[in-house]
Amino acid sequence: MKLALPDWLSPVAQQLEPWLPALTLTGVVMALASMVAIPWLLVRMPAHYFTEAYQPRSQRGPLAWLLWCLRNLLALLLLLAGVIMLVLPGQGLLTILIAIMTSTFPGKYRMERAIMRRPGVFRAANWIRARYHREPLLHPDAQVPPGNHKDSLHGH
Repeated sequence: MKLALPDWLSPVAQQLEPWLPALTLTGVVMALASMVAIPWLLVRMPAHYFTEAYQPRSQRGPLAWLLWCLRNLLALLLLLAGVIMLVLPGQGLLTILIAIMTSTFPGKYRMERAIMRRPGVFRAANWIRARYHREPLLHPDAQVPPGNHKDSLHGH
């Protein structure tokens, strides 16, 4: 049984057909990698990460610039993997969230809070934290007075 595609999608499908094995393998590898990386990052994140005010750094040395470049390259790879996982197996939205959190760009904190406001993403992140006996993340809309939070960066 062959599925009939809409006329507008047939040329795209023909172009992607030779790439399907590679895309599928990439999706499976990224799904496995996300099963390790996402919990690792979520567990190490402070519970108040999404409620803290952003304080950018204005001065960077050469090593800091190199690390900044590597960090953003990793973020780009995670973003691409997350987009691929939206259609292939894997945690696409959580991987995109981790990519955004890893990167640095204007509007980053506003965007990651918008993603974390999605009930399914927020629930999934806190479910992962609960499995590792970490306190739940505070919701981005939670009002927390400055200095009145417990730092859970190291899981204590």
